Amino acid sequence: MTITLSVPDISCGHCKASIEGAVAPLDGVERVEVDVASKTVTVDCDGSDAAMEAIVAAIEEQGYTVADR
Repeated sequence: MTITLSVPDISCGHCKASIEGAVAPLDGVERVEVDVASKTVTVDCDGSDAAMEAIVAAIEEQGYTVADR
């Protein structure tokens, strides 16, 4: 399952590296890509509620706000 999250706080390469580094190792995550220009995080994951909660939590723990889920 592929999900795309809007993260309006993304503004630079450091944001990209921070979010990708936090989300990539999570259980159920197969691929993560941050697009700085569109301020989105696209994740290929197993689609479980636990994976979704962990992804959002990992992004928020890095100091970013997930605008829509």
